[in-house]
Amino acid sequence: MTLQFSTVTHRGRITIVTLSRPEVMNALHSDAHFELHQVFNEFANDPEQWVAIVTGAGDKAFCAGNDLKWQAAGGRRGWDSSGFAGLTARFDCDKPIIAAVNGVAMGGGFEAALACDLIVASENAVFALPEPRVGLAALAGGLHRLPRQIGLKRAMGMILTGRNVTAREGFELGFVNEVAPAGEALAAAARWAETICKNSPMSIRASKQAIQRGSMVSLQEAIGDQRDYPAVRAMVASQDYIEGPKAFAEKRAPRWVGK
Repeated sequence: MTLQFSTVTHRGRITIVTLSRPEVMNALHSDAHFELHQVFNEFANDPEQWVAIVTGAGDKAFCAGNDLKWQAAGGRRGWDSSGFAGLTARFDCDKPIIAAVNGVAMGGGFEAALACDLIVASENAVFALPEPRVGLAALAGGLHRLPRQIGLKRAMGMILTGRNVTAREGFELGFVNEVAPAGEALAAAARWAETICKNSPMSIRASKQAIQRGSMVSLQEAIGDQRDYPAVRAMVASQDYIEGPKAFAEKRAPRWVGK
């Protein structure tokens, strides 16, 4: 696939997706959304890739959100079934995705980061859902994910004011996992990804799926049903399920095959 608005590189088991529209602070338009839909589909379907990192080109912005100038000029709007940046409505990917936020993450950019499993932010990162300032609302998941991740009152404080939040405050609020020095968000995210890759990918996928599905039902139902979740069943039937205990008993590092 020929990419126009993003780049994809691989570091072993890790896929790095870079939003690449630096001339507009990596703001995204319809064509970019459809491209990223395919990019993350390929990651999800590639058995050799276990973790993805998404970041922005340059050192100023992760993603400034929706390309309002494109919209105002009458540009085509919309995205595929996976939502903004190919992420905000992607509910069927059991592989971990990490946001390496290297600058501004506004509106849809913040919503895309919230849709990731981890957020690593550089010290110069700034987060906001400023849609009300331009007569819009954060309907790509921000209005629902942010309250679930940091609590209702804190989220309301951000959403109703549209105020900017620094990386340090994001860490204190709980939606940022680590604050890295300026320019080092990607390196820090790669360290997280490499640590994840030391674990069984089957166990990681089972854990993510159980968390996601379990969060939508009661605790009793989640615990009662989890062994029937597809990724959990796949884990139990996998070679990794045998390799892990065997490696522990033999006092050696496990050799994961991911199936």
